[in-house]
Amino acid sequence: MDLSARETTTIQPQGLGYIPLNVALEIPQGCWVLLAARSSTHKLGLIPANGIGIGDSDFSGDNDEYKLIVYNVTNAAVTVEKGTRVAQISVINYEKMELEEVETLGNTDRGGIGSTGLK
Repeated sequence: MDLSARETTTIQPQGLGYIPLNVALEIPQGCWVLLAARSSTHKLGLIPANGIGIGDSDFSGDNDEYKLIVYNVTNAAVTVEKGTRVAQISVINYEKMELEEVETLGNTDRGGIGSTGLK
């Protein structure tokens, strides 16, 4: 679901800014919120400061408005007008898990980032 800026917000050059998104949620236990920039937000010269945002069921007060935290990669101030769609939000179910420390996984190494080649 797309989210829009609640108010006009200006982010200074090479600076961080908080864009209020006019939504507060009370999500069920066993769920979490994924907040990400829309694919076009980079065209404004803004990228999410943390890559993505995560919200849990504890973030549910009357004043707990979701905000997109952005970094202005340009050398000029960037103004996001009220109503501009800048983020997407999804509510996702999760299964609670416990981590178990082991000496080995019993599998061969897979190589990691870029190990499967480019073509």
